[in-house]
Amino acid sequence: MTRGKPPWIRVKAPSSEGYKRTRDIVRSHNLHTVCEEAACPNVGECWNLGHATFMILGDICTRGCSFCNVATGKPEEVDIFEPSRVADAVARLGLRHVVVTSVDRDDLTDGGAAQFVRTIRSIRRKSAATTIEILTPDFLKCPPDAVESVIAARPDVFNHNVETVPGLYPSIRPGARYFTSLRLLQRVKETDPGMFTKSGLMVGLGEDREAVLQVMDDLRSADVDFLTIGQYLQPTPRHHPVARFLPPEEFDSLKTAAKGKGFLMVSASPLTRSSYHADADFLKLRAARRKIMAGD
Repeated sequence: MTRGKPPWIRVKAPSSEGYKRTRDIVRSHNLHTVCEEAACPNVGECWNLGHATFMILGDICTRGCSFCNVATGKPEEVDIFEPSRVADAVARLGLRHVVVTSVDRDDLTDGGAAQFVRTIRSIRRKSAATTIEILTPDFLKCPPDAVESVIAARPDVFNHNVETVPGLYPSIRPGARYFTSLRLLQRVKETDPGMFTKSGLMVGLGEDREAVLQVMDDLRSADVDFLTIGQYLQPTPRHHPVARFLPPEEFDSLKTAAKGKGFLMVSASPLTRSSYHADADFLKLRAARRKIMAGD
């Protein structure tokens, strides 16, 4: 078990005027964000720029992953007015790119797919120029048409995180199945080959490098475009401990390996998270595809 954070993982407490403005907009619209619920270390930097990642379907998850700080329990009923409030907040913040995620809702027949669709449509109506990235659960217990409905709503990026290597799923992500997550990402590409797909990994949980490289190969086999790799941080003492803090140069090495395997975009650093710098990364991702299509 690793004790104490190294200097490259430390961040300043949020206090800027931009941060306060974003917080006030989130609060006034009665919305949840993964930035707060998951105790993201980048909240100060991102909220200073007005970049909040909205978490729909409430703040109670039906699963209990040992890495995640989101509360586990029995969720409330789906709020049908939530999509409109998200869209209003996106417009108030003036976002050119927004990330929308959710808790796992295994209590719902469609896993919350309809709420994703309503949210995408609401944002499109209010902010037609805003690009939309969704970070979805795995829809493990849902019929195929649940995922198909979300794809049909045409988000600009479909993100689903595999989170860790398959050997650690029993202890880190016990309610999920690694190959279900891979198959979900593959289905998105099969259904809409033009849609960008994205996935993310945490490191420092006890995995070895070869297992991480194998996950990269698996994701490329599913034709995933964009990979994020970040350091796992233990939210509270009751969560899974950090096995190791990887130094920045090790993230650089993983990024080089991933680029060599054919990902269009790779973001790898100690503080990388799924939605960290998502707006700028989307522009780079789109530019990378255009370059390939132009034959450059």
